[in-house]
Amino acid sequence: MTVKISAVVITFNEEKNIERCLLSLQGVVDEVVVVDSFSTDKTEEICKKFNVRFIQNPFEGHIQQKNYAIAAAKNDWILSLDADEALTDTLKKSILTTKENPKFKAYKLNRSTNYCGHWVKYCGWYPDTKTRMVDRNFAKWQGSNPHDRLDLIGSGEIGFLKGDLLHFSYYTEQDHLKQIEFFGNIAARELFSKGEKSGPLKITVKVVAQFIKSYFIKLGILDGKTGFTISRLSAFATYRKYKILLNLHRQK
Repeated sequence: MTVKISAVVITFNEEKNIERCLLSLQGVVDEVVVVDSFSTDKTEEICKKFNVRFIQNPFEGHIQQKNYAIAAAKNDWILSLDADEALTDTLKKSILTTKENPKFKAYKLNRSTNYCGHWVKYCGWYPDTKTRMVDRNFAKWQGSNPHDRLDLIGSGEIGFLKGDLLHFSYYTEQDHLKQIEFFGNIAARELFSKGEKSGPLKITVKVVAQFIKSYFIKLGILDGKTGFTISRLSAFATYRKYKILLNLHRQK
């Protein structure tokens, strides 16, 4: 039985990425829903060049916004993408074949990330397997902001789609640093709400452990200069998250 698929994308100031994402969805899905957090750039203008449903909704968190987007779709089958992602031709064919007769309630795929022009193969970044195509009656976004994940509700086997999802993460190191600060604040507040503590020793241990994990255990060293940069900034991201958490407790 052929099913119809709604692609859902959440956006905020994504004029650099959204056109590539929407172009990759053409001829694959039956509807595209863009849920925007009141962008101030050309995101809306670009989206309106495509046949999409453009909805604006206040941003309360990645998990909340993505579940809102799923609920707004017309079809039960959902393909959830970020604005900085795009389908490869192989992945398009897999989705088109699967929609003719889906055998599972959810499907995962591999994501390949481009960092400042370099396709990352190590650092734990590939294969970055994600569940992204689901029957929304059996799945929802969960996790801890900003580290969301699309999970099956209850038990069940998850199928696999061949082909990579291309992720254009950061164009410059400065972009990465801005994201670290943005995500660090979200993550720290999430940890604070759950009562997690922070301190100088804990920060030091976690920072060192993160660098060792990324650069040595996950073989970031094999990605050359890019691998070192990613590992160094991953450690810095850990530092910022727990430093912000420490400051929140001190303010309290």
